[in-house]
Amino acid sequence: MKRALITGANKGIGFATAKLLLQKGYYVYLGSRNILNGTAAIEKLKTENLTNVEHIQLDVTDDHSVHTAFEEIANKTEVLDLLINNAGINGGNEPYSALEAKSEEFQTAFDVNVIGTSRVNKVFINLLKKSEEPRIVNLSTSVGSLTLQSDPNWPAYHYAKYAVYAISKAALNMYTIHLAYELRDTNFKINAVCPGLTATDFTFGNGGDVETAAKRVVKYATIDQYGPTGKFFSEETNPETEEIAW
Repeated sequence: MKRALITGANKGIGFATAKLLLQKGYYVYLGSRNILNGTAAIEKLKTENLTNVEHIQLDVTDDHSVHTAFEEIANKTEVLDLLINNAGINGGNEPYSALEAKSEEFQTAFDVNVIGTSRVNKVFINLLKKSEEPRIVNLSTSVGSLTLQSDPNWPAYHYAKYAVYAISKAALNMYTIHLAYELRDTNFKINAVCPGLTATDFTFGNGGDVETAAKRVVKYATIDQYGPTGKFFSEETNPETEEIAW
């Protein structure tokens, strides 16, 4: 049975992704910063007879929390097959354009979306290396694409109010490129995936359903040995091939 860790998985896309992986036969470590929220998520899954899951208290911005989570999982298994870095924040309260955003809003967004992801990857990499087919998916967004965001013809071109979030995700994209490059001669597959605009608390209920978003994430979380690595995918933006420009 393959084992997966999902950060920020007590609700929204992370929760839907956990549910889908459980249905596919994975054992899931459901990461959640808040213990009560994580426990509630576990109980909800178990009411649907999805029992190969357990909560892991995990705050991606806290070194101690991440290391404690690692020790807890390492005491249960020698191998982690999949890491989905789902935890993320928008970074502030509207408006938060490039000129209006406060420095602390940028810092907060980077702490979670970039530094937090790199922290989790670095701590869990040794468990992942023991897998025959290790996979890492970093959840990104098409508004973090420099190519698309600089195109006046792109529908989201005028989304300047998302500057803090978009800039942090653009940095995450570059991190993904470097991580995939460093592990290019291994059996790792590491990609950035945009789940699309999804109706969650994060988007104030705007967008598509979480099940569709989760399927987009799981598609690249479960690719075989011939699948891509070091790429950026958004089915919503490019339905034909799904790959989009950085």
